[in-house]
Amino acid sequence: MFTSVKAFEGQQYSTLKRQCLQSGLLFEDPRFPATDDSLFYQGNRIGRVVWKRPRELCEDPHLFVDGISAHDLHQGQLGNCWFVAACSSLASRESLWQKVIPDWKEQEWDTEKPDSYAGIFHFRFWRFGEWVDVVIDDRLPTVDNQLVYCHSNDSNEFWSALVEKAYAKVYGCYEALDGGNTADALVDFTGGVSEPVDLLEGQMATDEAARNQLFERVLKVHNRDGLISCSIRATTIEDMEARLDCGLVKGHAYAVTDVRKVRLGHGLLAFFKSEKLHMIRMRNPWGEKEWSGPWSDSSEEWNKVSKSEREKLGVTVQDDGEFWMTFDDFCQYFTDLILCRLINTSYLSIHKTWEEEVMRGSWVHRQDPLRNRSGGCINHKATFLQNPQYVFDVKKVEDEVLICLQQKEKRATPKEGKGENLAIGFDIHQVELNRKYRMHSAQQKVAGSIYINSRCVFLRKELKEGRYVIIPTTFDPGQQGDFLLRVFTDVPSDCKELTLDEPPQTCWTGMCGYPQLVTQVHVLNADGLQGQDSNGGRSGEQLYPRLTFSAALCLCMLMICKLLEKPTDGEQIYNKNMIVDTFLGQVILFSDPNERQEQHTLHLRDKGSRQDNDLPGTLTVRLITSTTLTNI
Repeated sequence: MFTSVKAFEGQQYSTLKRQCLQSGLLFEDPRFPATDDSLFYQGNRIGRVVWKRPRELCEDPHLFVDGISAHDLHQGQLGNCWFVAACSSLASRESLWQKVIPDWKEQEWDTEKPDSYAGIFHFRFWRFGEWVDVVIDDRLPTVDNQLVYCHSNDSNEFWSALVEKAYAKVYGCYEALDGGNTADALVDFTGGVSEPVDLLEGQMATDEAARNQLFERVLKVHNRDGLISCSIRATTIEDMEARLDCGLVKGHAYAVTDVRKVRLGHGLLAFFKSEKLHMIRMRNPWGEKEWSGPWSDSSEEWNKVSKSEREKLGVTVQDDGEFWMTFDDFCQYFTDLILCRLINTSYLSIHKTWEEEVMRGSWVHRQDPLRNRSGGCINHKATFLQNPQYVFDVKKVEDEVLICLQQKEKRATPKEGKGENLAIGFDIHQVELNRKYRMHSAQQKVAGSIYINSRCVFLRKELKEGRYVIIPTTFDPGQQGDFLLRVFTDVPSDCKELTLDEPPQTCWTGMCGYPQLVTQVHVLNADGLQGQDSNGGRSGEQLYPRLTFSAALCLCMLMICKLLEKPTDGEQIYNKNMIVDTFLGQVILFSDPNERQEQHTLHLRDKGSRQDNDLPGTLTVRLITSTTLTNI
């Protein structure tokens, strides 16, 4: 994961620390100075702030006191519960926080070697497709000798405050962390893929089957070291951080810290009893204000669970912000769930392994339609296909495909404040099995994401075997920005950008001629094929690789030809066998460039010297031919 780590703003931690130790001076970060510019966009809003190092706040500072836990974090005066909730989730995963806090033993204060302290720390975040190493000094903002922002229960523990400062540096200032998105922080901590789940839209509160299926998904993500967050949607400004009678808070991000199937009963009876309760544990970043309903810390429901089971679950009777709920109650009250999956690409793993393709691109507005790459969403039919296009193959009969589109954020600046995200999304079109040039007419749309002004848009979709084109877009045409496209499939998808509009001119063009026609061949149906089995047949033609064919599937391929007196296209049908495909017949197609669309039902013929002989079966095809290569 860290084969390539980029130094943020060119600052090398080891070099800077060595320079500080040699000079005997504590590090002061010139890129994120201890001034109001590092706190706010415009002007101080919390009074006189004094920046202090941990040694000025306590006698014995540490990164960690008694290890790291979700209980270490308290939000402070900044409205960044989304970030603190993500940190709470991170704290429960040792393998993950050790990536965000690298070499933590080396960074820890060493009482036996005080001369090794240089006032410099570094942390790592996944940003726009790469891990960045962010260097900071340890001067922290205080008011009345108390930390203003994120802080720990223990007054001498500073990991959370320092991670928050490094994250604020990436965003431009502390104020830029006010009112963010938990999904973004989860991705920044892991390099994973964040999937939002709308519990209202999915009717999880009333649909038991859907709820049980969702619980299994949540449990799987949790058990595979994914990070999870949730919230109750606030519909008005007055609703923001309003407390419900049950103790939960609206418009507030909670970290999910555990997911379990809890066995009810005591002793041997519990062991043999099949009844298990679906339970989920959450934490409020405020470190207080918990759920007061069934299975809350001091509720009588816990009497149904053995003492050993309660100890295993870590049930405590104190207002520490952490509490358990049944998943049924969870779906009754919460409206939004974020699952941050760690996509496994290791071939050595016992779990499912994904193949990842990463594409970087840009929406760039140009006047020339063939060079414009900012055409807006499909509502803008005249310009939609001018967007970037990425082709990929699904090589299995059916495959689950995960697609994540991420836009590059604009860093906060004192003059402009926090940059606004563009509304982005993408469509997926099924195309000809041999397409290698850009689409210029709409094909069959098979899926599409929502359009939203968030940093990432995610889609999980089952797709059938074939070739597809992803078209990432902004909602409105003419908008510009950089994006990252990630495609995950079970087997390699050969994803790549389509850049050419038509065949390029080469040194052989003058001698051999240049294509004058483009023909799109749709195989609509095949009837009465000899020995056709339940798997269908196999279709192909001489100029291109054979194409997988099923009588129920409309296949399509593209042919670009030189202009002949009688343009002809050949289709051959094969039966798909384990070792050798069996030839079933062929048809010769005559396409008139003056006809925009033609549909033919033709009898199969033999090949070679016997091509005048009829064979059993017919093939129904539709041809679309144009003398303008960019029409199709």
